[in-house]
Parts: sequence; structure tokens; C-alpha cells
Amino acid sequence: MTPAPGRITVRPLTPDDDLEPDLELSHRAFGPFGAEARERRLASARLTVAAGAHLAAFDGGTQVASGRYLDLRQWWRGRVLPLAGVAGVKVAPHEQGRGLGRAVMTEMLQQMAARGYPLSALYPATVPLYRSLGWEMAGGLYVATIPARSLRALVPADPGSGPAAEPGPATGGPVFRPAGPDDAAQMISVLSDLHAAGQDCGPVTFSPPFLAGVLGNPDVYAYLAPDGVLIYQWDTARDEMLLTCAAAGSAATGRALWAIVSSHGTIVKGIRAVVSPADPVSWLTREPDVTLTRAEMWMLRLLDAPAAIAGRGFSPAVTLAAGLAVTDPQLPANSGEWHLEISGGTAALTAARSPRPDSLRLGARGLAALYAGTPLATLRRAGLAGGGTPAADAALNDAFAATPYMTDNF
Repeated sequence: MTPAPGRITVRPLTPDDDLEPDLELSHRAFGPFGAEARERRLASARLTVAAGAHLAAFDGGTQVASGRYLDLRQWWRGRVLPLAGVAGVKVAPHEQGRGLGRAVMTEMLQQMAARGYPLSALYPATVPLYRSLGWEMAGGLYVATIPARSLRALVPADPGSGPAAEPGPATGGPVFRPAGPDDAAQMISVLSDLHAAGQDCGPVTFSPPFLAGVLGNPDVYAYLAPDGVLIYQWDTARDEMLLTCAAAGSAATGRALWAIVSSHGTIVKGIRAVVSPADPVSWLTREPDVTLTRAEMWMLRLLDAPAAIAGRGFSPAVTLAAGLAVTDPQLPANSGEWHLEISGGTAALTAARSPRPDSLRLGARGLAALYAGTPLATLRRAGLAGGGTPAADAALNDAFAATPYMTDNF
């Protein structure tokens, strides 16, 4: 429990707490929502409250701020790590300027680290606060905008590249079926296999109860194949479909996925799909009319540097040994002189026996950005890295190279 200035106290909410003040705070901080959305928010809040992962700041007996974190899994070059996904950080509008957001986030940072999460990520509403606590920009959420007409006929596969027939019962190919809340665990398993096989960097999966809540929304439509997932909603105000998940592990499954989407091509004018920046849809349409934009950026923080490094995947072609000197005032266990060794696609970060004059010097922000694949030349120009050597920089750039992305916002 962390006291903030004045009479402010920060503590986890418990099942005995009334959640109405938290909903009211969301209403004031983020805008109005209807009765159905209210019930979904309440159900979601109960999950994080039950997990002890929903923190609130109180002025006396009045709740004035709150935030929570979700138990997620994140992939880095095909390997998965636990991730604390910070969400819903909010301060009552009339209480702004009292350091309440910092008080909640400081307590949350300590709690997430104490619970053993190696990584934390968030979508920032305000960047300075999170940067001051060690988070840094790491990756993006990308949206492909596609005219519906472009999906009515896809480019055929190259001759000799594989079966050209459309999947279905006649060809023995994968078949999508409608999915609902009971399919949450299987859907997570399919997505996990796809992220691992694709050597993906950045995407996350939710816990089965959380995803089941999403799939239970009557406005959400979902389909599942042995190696594919499709989740979408209608955006009637924009005359579009919004695909929040469109993932396939083979050409046949990808074509089956887009066939489902294109079946609505006469009903809507366009499709917006949250995708990987390397999603093959741009190579499937006959004309170059898929527009890919980075809609948002997300931030990353290492909570346990040795565990985060050990859990990440690396290029198997890179072998290196380098010194890192890390300064992390908020999480002193990350600070100190470290020896980084990478070989065979895995790495270890161990305490150095003695300082090295050629160690790369990083703060918490620089370490997070390096982990996410930001080139060291960029970090140096931003004042986030010092020391080191040109040869080590080149090897580290190759080892950590990544284009991080997420397809989920939280």
C-alpha cells in the first residue's frame, strides 16, 4: 500500500469493494457508455479485482484514480513470456495535477515486478508519465484499410508454389466454423502456434476467461480453423467491417479467411483489419489499394531484465558477448553491471564479475527500446544509450532486430 501526497492511499481493490465508483470514474475520464458496455466493463473489472491486479487511489474514503493490469502472454521472435498489460489508468478530471496517476503507476510497477512478470506493456494516453517510470515506445498497432471490392477476387498462387484450389470439404482443406466463448482456450492455442511458427515479435494473447468475455459480446463475430482465427465487428456508422483478428497459418486458410470477409463485400464499402505489418493481404489483392497505417504505438518496460532476456528469442545466426551497464532507479534489481551472452537463438544476462570499460550504458527506457529492436544509432541520438563499441552495436542490432506489433488494444 503506497501513500501519495496528502491523504491519498493506493491499494488493490477487493471483491468487497463497491465497483460503482470505478465505473463512474471511467465514465468521467473516458466518456459515456451504454448499459451493455457497462455490464461488460463490470465483468472485466471483476476479473482483475479477483486477481488483485486492480489498484485504486483513495482520498479519505473517496476513490479518485485507478488502474489495472491484465495477465497476458507476449511473443518475441517466436518465444512467449508473461506480460502485465497496463490498462484503464484514469484520474478524476477535477483531481488532475495531484500526482495521482504517478502514485497508482508507481505502486503497480512494484506489484507487477514482485509478482514475477518479466515485461509490461501499455498504450499511453500521456507519454511523459510512463517514460518517467521506465516505459519506452516499442511497437505499433497497424490497420489495413481495404476496399471491399478488392477482396472479391484474390490473386492466384504462383504456379508450382502449392495447391491453388480453394479450401473446403471437397479439397480437404481447412474450414472455418463459427466460434464463441467456449472456444476461447482453443482460439488462444491456435494463435499461440501461429505466433511461435511465425517468429513474431510483440503480439499478445489474453487469458481464456478474458477472451471468453470478448467472444460473449453479441456484436462480436468469430470464426475458428485449425490454423486460423477471424474476429470482426460491424461499423455501420462508417459502412465498414472492423477485423480485430485475422490470422492464418497457410495460404489455403488465408484465402478461406478472406473469402468469409469478402462475402460481405456487397454490404459494406470497406474493411479495416488490425494486422501484422507483414500480413499477406497486400500480396493477395489484384490492385495496390491496401493502405497500411500505424494507428497507435505501445510502450514496453522490462520488469525483470534477466528473465526478459532469457525468455526472448534471438537470431540463431548471431553469437556475441557484451557488457551492459543498466541504471533503473524504480527497479534497482535491474541496475548494475551485466554480462550479455547470445548464442543459438537464446541469451543469458548475468551479473558481471567486474565492470567493463566498453559496456553499453542504458537506462530502463533504453533497455526496453533495445529489447524491442530499436537500432542503437537511434538510441544514441535520442540520448538513450552511451558507451559500447561500433562492433558490439552492429552485433546487438542484428541480435535484437524486430518489427514489433500488436493486434490487440487494452
